[in-house]
Amino acid sequence: MWQLNLMRCTTALLLLPGLTLGQRSLAEEVSSTRERVRTYRLAHEKAILGELVEFLSIPNVASDREAIRRNAEFLRAMLERRGVRAEILDIGDAPPAVYGELPVPTARHTIVFYAHFDGQPVDPSQWASDPWTPVLRDRPLEHGGRDIPWSAIPTPIPGEWRLYARSASDDKSPIVALLAALDALRAAQIPLSVNIKFFFEGEEEAGSPHLRTILQKYADRLKADAWVLCDGPVHQTRRQQVYFGARGIVDLELTVYGPVRPLHSGHYGNWAPNPAAQLAHLLASMRDEDGHIRIAGFSEDVRPLTESERHALAEIPDIDAALQEELGLGWSEGGGRRLVELIMAPALNVRGLRAGHVGETAQNAIPTEARASIDFRLVPDQTPESVRRRVEEHIRRQGFAIVTEAPTLEQRRQYPKIARLVWGPGYPPARTSMDLPISRALVRLIEETIGTPIVKMPTLGGSVPLYLFQELLNVPIIGVPIVNHDNNQHGANENLRLQNLWDGIELYAVLFAHLGRALEAK
Repeated sequence: MWQLNLMRCTTALLLLPGLTLGQRSLAEEVSSTRERVRTYRLAHEKAILGELVEFLSIPNVASDREAIRRNAEFLRAMLERRGVRAEILDIGDAPPAVYGELPVPTARHTIVFYAHFDGQPVDPSQWASDPWTPVLRDRPLEHGGRDIPWSAIPTPIPGEWRLYARSASDDKSPIVALLAALDALRAAQIPLSVNIKFFFEGEEEAGSPHLRTILQKYADRLKADAWVLCDGPVHQTRRQQVYFGARGIVDLELTVYGPVRPLHSGHYGNWAPNPAAQLAHLLASMRDEDGHIRIAGFSEDVRPLTESERHALAEIPDIDAALQEELGLGWSEGGGRRLVELIMAPALNVRGLRAGHVGETAQNAIPTEARASIDFRLVPDQTPESVRRRVEEHIRRQGFAIVTEAPTLEQRRQYPKIARLVWGPGYPPARTSMDLPISRALVRLIEETIGTPIVKMPTLGGSVPLYLFQELLNVPIIGVPIVNHDNNQHGANENLRLQNLWDGIELYAVLFAHLGRALEAK
């Protein structure tokens, strides 16, 4: 489908001397690099897009081990074509990770770039096209986007066009952007300024259950001064965003019980306890309608924001009103606090409810049980263990006996109210200081690249197991995402706005070429 026009893939070529850095300012060097990378990209857009399309055509749900293995092999070959020393990292029968390294003899710093190549499960019936057959459209589907035949792609390819496929944004396009950035630097004979390592995970969307083991086993190989995570979107204003942490998460399946068989609501209503009503009252006791968590002591462990973090939040554009308009919301939770402020706080999200029947299948009956699926988003210094303890204490105070298996008939008779709790393992939050040298250097360099102030988020709203990198490798972790915010991430019709890919190539190329100098700057 595609053919990359690459020069000879050797590290030595990457190290050819370019312009003498001392002769020009960092800003001038960055501007020059960006222009030369853009020239390369404009001449190779179809090849870059073609490689991404082929990558996206390989199904990548983490539970499909055979497909994940094919992705890993494809990705290793992508790295090796660029002269990157690459290998597949295996841990038993777990989905593999892919590792690559590109040493630079003159470099004083080593940076690991992280992305994941697995994707969320799909329901093809909800997609406008096959999730594993990438489709190019001239605008978003909701705005009437038309399919563009691959034979009719112009040069240059319009940046507002969208590529639709699972993992188009989350997270295969950042991988292609990283590798295209290497190609562009090689073609322009611009040297790398840091030792580069790549770590591409194959089960992030499944909760990274084997990440700890992989990081422990390969810790020596993964040593670095910092990790740059390429997962996540840019800001809703389309401005470049950098995040310094991510919320933790722990999920809970909560079930309450009524009679052992459905009962006629006329004969037994207001006498037999209704589990759907019980569940509604229990949830209301845990979270009010404004999103405030009512569980005693729930936020006691929350670490106050630093002055730098508060200043960064104050600088972020206020997009709440525009988001409400876009999403059809007549109000927002939080008691008037902005979205960026609320992301810095823990959250209780009711992600699903099930009890009885509704609509055409509704029955005039009291159901036997009601179930809620909940996720708690955690911020430093909360832990899944402390959240679990406080939630269980709260549920007991509401008069419930807690069980971990379906209750027996004897238990049903013994306890007036029973709640079954099944907890997921979860993981804690993590946050890198915005005042570290690497933090300041990255922000400065990216703002030199973009030409405008960037959005600096102390903590990302989503959850990524950043704590493992800090705990096991003792390195700072900073997120530099590139994809569009309106990408339907994790849902049907996931998409990538092509301009985000084009901009991402330039941004990653600048990091490769100039982060070393930025780190040395006083």
